[in-house]
Amino acid sequence: MAAGRLICGVDEAGRGPLAGAVFAACVVLDPCRPIRGLADSKQLTPERREVLAETIRAQARAWAVGSASVEEIDTINILQAALLAMRRALDQLSLAPEEVVVDGLHCPPSPWPVRAVVKGDAKVKAISAASILAKVTRDAAMLELHAQRPEYGFDRHKGYATPEHLEALRRHGVSPFHRRTFEPVRMLLVQPEFPGFRN
Repeated sequence: MAAGRLICGVDEAGRGPLAGAVFAACVVLDPCRPIRGLADSKQLTPERREVLAETIRAQARAWAVGSASVEEIDTINILQAALLAMRRALDQLSLAPEEVVVDGLHCPPSPWPVRAVVKGDAKVKAISAASILAKVTRDAAMLELHAQRPEYGFDRHKGYATPEHLEALRRHGVSPFHRRTFEPVRMLLVQPEFPGFRN
């Protein structure tokens, strides 16, 4: 991509977990203010992500975050919900980029030219920045859910299907924060006799 072009990177966080909303971010970096250390958010420590997120918010030409709720995920499926979160982020963008580049295989509706880039979060700095903002925002949202229902351990596993989370599901049942169309949440709902399960 040519230097100096206004590229909007888009990425999501939270497609895989059993609980919580899915988030997406879009970022237009400032070519005159490069940010060092941008990388796929999964390759960074939580502390490094927080530092970079603060820098991105301060130095990017524009950025925005959108989300889709658990109810929307269960209604329209996780792929469509992720694309909806991306569209909501793009709808908030305060300037018009020359191109939108999205991590993965699928593109959300966009008023600007848009294309998907496989493994874009490791290849395109603007997508890396978006992945960091989406991940940091989603992790913060999961901490808020943890404050409401600490028995599930959302502060540690962020809703992913870890052994700890699966045991908490068996012990405490399905919360309003869980995605009811996801396995094993769905199995607990259709097999209420499962040991330790209660609504």
